[in-house]
Amino acid sequence: MTAFIHVLLIAAILGTGIAAGVFYAFSGFVTQGLDRLPPSDAARAMQEINVAAVRAPLMLELFGTALVAAVVFVLALLGSLGDGMWWAIAASAAYLVGAIGVTGAANVPRNNRLVATSATDAAALAAAWTAFRPGWQSWNHVRTITSALACLGFALALLAAG
Repeated sequence: MTAFIHVLLIAAILGTGIAAGVFYAFSGFVTQGLDRLPPSDAARAMQEINVAAVRAPLMLELFGTALVAAVVFVLALLGSLGDGMWWAIAASAAYLVGAIGVTGAANVPRNNRLVATSATDAAALAAAWTAFRPGWQSWNHVRTITSALACLGFALALLAAG
């Protein structure tokens, strides 16, 4: 295994681990904290979280890791990871589909609907939160688990590839 692939796998491990931690924070306590607020206040707080999230630190982390995972996937298909090939393919697929794909297909549309709700209409905010919360949380659990599994898979690929 070349030093380049070694660095890519370490970057993938770190990136998917950080993503898993960010998603876990929401699954583990942020959403439960928001649920302690009146629904309109929870919706308003989540609107602000969603606006703050779409900035360079999180976007670079999520999509930079996606780029690394895609490169590792291609290199694995080309046979450059030796015995770590299948772990790398599985880890890349888990992150690209389970974290990035789910984010784009399930969480972002819910975020956009919530952000579009009038911040001054308490009844609309409460209704939006009631509609938003269950599905968003379930899909966030998927992102958490697949990111953690991807992290494990990249670590196993690194160990197997030597």
